[in-house]
Amino acid sequence: MAFYQRNKKIRELDNTGFSANNQNFDTRFLNKDGTSNVIKTGINPLERFSIYHYMLNLATWKFFFFIFLFYTSINFLFAIVYTMVGVDHLHGLVQGSAIQNFEEAYFFSAQTLTTVGYGRISPIGILANTISSLEALTGIMTLAIITGLLYGRFVNPKAFIAYSKNALIAPFKDGKALMFRLAPTKNSNLSELNATVTITMQVEEDGIYKNQFFPLPLQLDKVMSLALSWTIVHPINEESPLYNLTIDEIIEAKVQVIVFFKAFDEGFSSIVVSRTSYTWQEIVDNAKFNPMFRSSSTGDAILLELDKINDFSKL
Repeated sequence: MAFYQRNKKIRELDNTGFSANNQNFDTRFLNKDGTSNVIKTGINPLERFSIYHYMLNLATWKFFFFIFLFYTSINFLFAIVYTMVGVDHLHGLVQGSAIQNFEEAYFFSAQTLTTVGYGRISPIGILANTISSLEALTGIMTLAIITGLLYGRFVNPKAFIAYSKNALIAPFKDGKALMFRLAPTKNSNLSELNATVTITMQVEEDGIYKNQFFPLPLQLDKVMSLALSWTIVHPINEESPLYNLTIDEIIEAKVQVIVFFKAFDEGFSSIVVSRTSYTWQEIVDNAKFNPMFRSSSTGDAILLELDKINDFSKL
């Protein structure tokens, strides 16, 4: 494409963390949730997978479902072991049918695992006592791990930021600009916000297509605080790598917009970061965002309508 010939003065980036080599990728570099769209291979799966980080970043409902599943499964396993050893080795167990015996063994396992121990059922013999001792140890270790994960999830600094689904090419002053919108979703106070935006596109150089990265100068890349929405604006002028590109050329170059956002969260008293990206399929030409905040019905506050963060109108 003609981009490289008419924009040679644009400075290329080589410190993005993604390789600008002679390969061209049709997939996105960064997922919408900010995670890298990279699958690692070549080493043992246990060496490249961190269960701790996985559990910290797991969705809340999945996290508690995983704990519930682990809890019921391990009790089920120990109930089978107690049943195989023989329910006559559990003093105080009310024997009945096979299902009733298993039910009694299951809830004795739950009491042992959590070290509750109501006292009605107790193990008899070296084998049953050994099994219950190992289960009690497992319960102590499991409780410590779950407590650590819960604490880690609770105090883990996160930037609760929502982004517009699409990036727009909209009229701006006497020309055009690439813009997208973000807004805080929690009642946290963010200050000293900083946004960095990079684009990648497939560029033909000496007959070879390769991915190149370019910085996008922003109209405003820093704000002191974020109470409402913030529309990030990149003016498309002579300093822009998108200068003179039509929407068809943007699609042809498979342009991706990579966003890095950093702020100070006063509640966490820590720096928080957030990332997202927009592919060429998510860039809408000749459109503008609709307002997403207004006065409340009582007139004494500002209503930020987060469900309208991606509302836009075609021009």
